[in-house]
Amino acid sequence: MLRSCRALVMGLAAGLAGCAALLPRAEFATQETWKNYDSAKAAIDRIVPLESRRADLSTAGIDPGTNAAITILSFSDVVQRFAVGSSIRQEELDEGIRRCLTAGKTCTGYAINVRRTSRKRIGNFWLDSFNFHREVDITGWTFNALILFVDDVVVYTLHGGQPRLHEKEVTRNPLGPLQGWGGMVRPNPFE
Repeated sequence: MLRSCRALVMGLAAGLAGCAALLPRAEFATQETWKNYDSAKAAIDRIVPLESRRADLSTAGIDPGTNAAITILSFSDVVQRFAVGSSIRQEELDEGIRRCLTAGKTCTGYAINVRRTSRKRIGNFWLDSFNFHREVDITGWTFNALILFVDDVVVYTLHGGQPRLHEKEVTRNPLGPLQGWGGMVRPNPFE
């Protein structure tokens, strides 16, 4: 009897050791040309204001028709980004921005926003499954850039972002699966 109990305990321990692999994983990525922050930054750094043209950018993969991370900006979108007047005077702006703002409707732009993150649940499988304690490890990177054109010539570029993203999200529910039942048991009379 003792021998069979020991075998059962050892079997359960061995079976539960790999339970963390059963926890869900999720990945969020904008479908774009660049696989990491450095490649996105290098693509923007290769653009030469007053020399590079929209067609050059398209051949380099910076094309809103093929890259889902790119938003086309109209002149009114560009003006909203550079609200001149209250805190900054137009002469304090970069030369490329001034050229764009004075060009009127021929001033357009691209806004690039890329986010690639991976969410991996870590920790105890049973505590996570029954909603007592959940840990999520979030890693990845973000990149954003602004490219301004007058006609089809680039006049200004700017980029930024977060080359390395690493966060940990911890959720504790002392009542486990019963934690959210309060709203289901007693309905809201105002709904």
